[in-house]
Amino acid sequence: MVPNRRYIQIAFNHTTYEVWRILPQIPQDPRIIIEAGTPFCKREGMDGVRLIRRKWRGILVADLKVTDGAREEVMFAYQAGANAVTAAGTAPTETLDFFMKTCAKYNVYSMVDMLNVDNPLRKLIPLKNKPNFVIIHKGRDEEVNPRKIIRYKDINKVRSKFGVFISVAGGLDQNSVRTAYFNGADVAILNIVEQYDENKGIFENANFRVLIPKILNEIGA
Repeated sequence: MVPNRRYIQIAFNHTTYEVWRILPQIPQDPRIIIEAGTPFCKREGMDGVRLIRRKWRGILVADLKVTDGAREEVMFAYQAGANAVTAAGTAPTETLDFFMKTCAKYNVYSMVDMLNVDNPLRKLIPLKNKPNFVIIHKGRDEEVNPRKIIRYKDINKVRSKFGVFISVAGGLDQNSVRTAYFNGADVAILNIVEQYDENKGIFENANFRVLIPKILNEIGA
């Protein structure tokens, strides 16, 4: 990862068939991060992560949202080929410290997801070890609530204290990624969504060979 460069993160949340069909259409570009989403990991396990690794040479995130047992879960993901893992920001401080320490041991990017964390900065301050990434996240289920917004104000609060990469997730699509970067994000996370999904993202039937280079070109990554 290079500071001051814009990245897009594409999240697979459904089936291995989706991976087989779509991932070969995505260019092997260093500005692209691929994510094995939480539902995908729960459905397919570490075999699903291994499948993505066989098809993707770049950064691969296992979105485990670790809440306990950090040492074991990071090790499982690492052995499956992930080079980035997420932990839930709501996890205990002790878990997050074990998580960061174990990620460093295996040379894996540590990502803390601040979904439902009221004050990300306050959560980070007592940690002995700081993450590589902080994710400012409005949950997929929260998209139905028009009063719920991505808390972009937390980006500058975190960045003023810690030199970490900032990822943003929550209702982003190819037309709204610019907003994330304008507000200081390094990474915009885009979910692959089914055609009739109520959530925003990239529709699974899109032409990824055309769409992804177009997004990269438009954001000036």
